[in-house]
Amino acid sequence: MRRAGQSRTMSLVEALANVAVGFTIAVLTQRAVFPLFGIVTTVSTDLAIGAVFTLVSIVRSYLMRRLFERLLR
Repeated sequence: MRRAGQSRTMSLVEALANVAVGFTIAVLTQRAVFPLFGIVTTVSTDLAIGAVFTLVSIVRSYLMRRLFERLLR
């Protein structure tokens, strides 16, 4: 039996969950790794840095998806 494709709502839920998990992992990684390199930051700084990299990741992912859509035409 063939499974139906994912709904737009579930695609949005998946994308938001992916971003939230990625952001959380990024901030926790910064908190753990930065001190190993002598970089001292606050939690608010780590959240801001995580937000910037998350935004860059979203834009990169979108542009790559559009590129591959164009290549597959």
